[in-house]
Amino acid sequence: MTQTNLSTIGPVVLIGAGKMGMAMARGWLAAWLKPDNLVLVDPNAAPEVAVFAKANGVRLQAAATNVVPRVLILAVKPQIMGAVLAGLAPVVREDTLVLSIAAGVSLATLTNGLGTQRVIRTMPNTPAQIGKGITGAVPAAITPDDKAIAEALLSAAGQVVWFDDEAKLDAVTAVSGSGPAYVFYLVEALAEAARRQGFDDEQAEIFARQTVIGSAALLEADPASAATLRKNVTSPNGTTAAALAVLMADDGLVALMNKAVDAARKRSEELGRG
Repeated sequence: MTQTNLSTIGPVVLIGAGKMGMAMARGWLAAWLKPDNLVLVDPNAAPEVAVFAKANGVRLQAAATNVVPRVLILAVKPQIMGAVLAGLAPVVREDTLVLSIAAGVSLATLTNGLGTQRVIRTMPNTPAQIGKGITGAVPAAITPDDKAIAEALLSAAGQVVWFDDEAKLDAVTAVSGSGPAYVFYLVEALAEAARRQGFDDEQAEIFARQTVIGSAALLEADPASAATLRKNVTSPNGTTAAALAVLMADDGLVALMNKAVDAARKRSEELGRG
C-alpha cells in the first residue's frame, strides 16, 4: 500500500491534537487522506487546531463519541495514557487498528487497556511536520492489511523502520524521537560560540542555522557516509582538524552523546513502568 492509498483509509481517529499529532494529521491530508475520514479528538484543543479543522473540513470534538474508527491513533502524554485507554476501550472494535506514538507506553499496557492485540507502538519525530521524519514501529498481533495501512499512515511523515524487539523502541525514542532537540541545541551552541567570536545576535543565528541546514541537505543529497563527508571538510593540520581534535577527544562529543542518549532511553523505560 502506498501513500496514495490513504484515500481509501478511514475513519482515522486521532486522540490528542498536540504538536506531534497535528504534524501527522497534516502529513496524512497532504498524502490524500480524505478530510471527512479524519476525526480529531481533544478536550483542550488549541485555537489553531480549531482553525485547522475548519479550514480543512476535518471533524474536531472533545470526546471520542459517535466514532467507529478503522484506525485509532493515540497521541497523548504517557502520564495520562491509563485514563485515556479506559475511556477508549468501548469504541475499539474487532477491526480497529491502534497506533500509539506515546513515549514509553508498552504494548502490554496498550493491549490490556484496550482489550485488543491489533496494536502498533510507534515513535515518530517532529520533522514529520514537513515529511522528513523517521518512525520506529513494533506490532503486537496485526494482519498484513493492518501493517499496510500503518505503513501508509506513518510513511506520510517520512521513513518507517519496523522492529520485532519492543525494547528497541526505547532506544528509538532516545535517538530519533528526542534527537531533533539535540540538533536544535547544537545550533544554539554554535550560535553562542559565534557570538563569543564577535558576531552580533542576528549574524550568529544566521550562520549557525544555515550551517546545519546546509549540512543536513548535503547529507541527504550525498550517499557517502557522515564520516566520509566529515573527512571531506577536514584538511590535515587545518582549522577543521583543530576543532575536531577537541570534539573527538575521549571526553568529547561521542562520550557526551552516549551519555545523553542513555539518559533519554532510561527515562523512556521509566515512563513505561509508570
